[in-house]
Amino acid sequence: MEFKHLVGFLAIAEELHFGRAAARLHMAQPALSQQIRQLEKQLGVELFHRNTRSVTLSEAGHALLQPARQVLADVDIAIRAAVLGESEIVGRVVIGFAGASSHNALPKLARAVRAEQPGIDMILQGQTYSGAALTAINGRHIDIGFCRLPVMDTAIATRTYGYERLLVALPSDHRLAERSIIDVADLALEPFVTFPGTQGSAVRDALMRVTMDAGFNPRIIQEAPDSYTILGLVAAGVGVTITVSSVQHIDTFGVVFRELSGDLAELVAVLAWRKDNVSPAVMAVLEIAERVLPAPKTFRSPAPD
Repeated sequence: MEFKHLVGFLAIAEELHFGRAAARLHMAQPALSQQIRQLEKQLGVELFHRNTRSVTLSEAGHALLQPARQVLADVDIAIRAAVLGESEIVGRVVIGFAGASSHNALPKLARAVRAEQPGIDMILQGQTYSGAALTAINGRHIDIGFCRLPVMDTAIATRTYGYERLLVALPSDHRLAERSIIDVADLALEPFVTFPGTQGSAVRDALMRVTMDAGFNPRIIQEAPDSYTILGLVAAGVGVTITVSSVQHIDTFGVVFRELSGDLAELVAVLAWRKDNVSPAVMAVLEIAERVLPAPKTFRSPAPD
């Protein structure tokens, strides 16, 4: 199997069109088609289902997709190692993140890693909610996750980088918008919008917890995958949401944020990783994170923005 065959296979698998894949690789379409036929003949399987209208991956093609990507990524790391030399740390670190809590922290970390450790290839995997991130860390699908406590798995280590308080986001013309502080119980009859219930969102878990503590089960009428969409739904009057203070940077016309009364627990934002992951690249990223994302000295609520 030649390296160029895998490059061609991935281009077609991602484009699902021989012409576009050939243009992406700056080669003639017949030459690319010939490469794929050679690869299929060598493997003894059909990688694509082709007809005059469409190209789709076969079962064998789906099976080859991730290993092929891994081979190309490993080749890239090998090239970096040769160019940078033995004194540099070379490797790949997959980081899972989602939500507003990482919107400041992740760019700081990524910039610092690029500046200090150019041999580390950071793969940023979005919409990885806290619960899903912990599962992915445990399964070794990602190396580091932006998560929130609690983390019950003793195989996973964490380090705190921030605290967030809970707020309610309301349409600006809502009947409660004139208040500066709102009791959670006053939201009992409201429709809610929030994160999906099946993907491990700590913010949704917090919403469920505080509303149940206030004596009601929230009427969730719509789910959305990120804070931007959720706040857009709030602005449109679809419902209200209980969210975290870090989303206030999202300037959404028609949305107001209000404090919630009572002694509500804050959400603790952490970096999480497997304790037995001793990859030099992962250790280097965590060391940089310790400097650029220093742990808060005390557990306290920040002043409202």
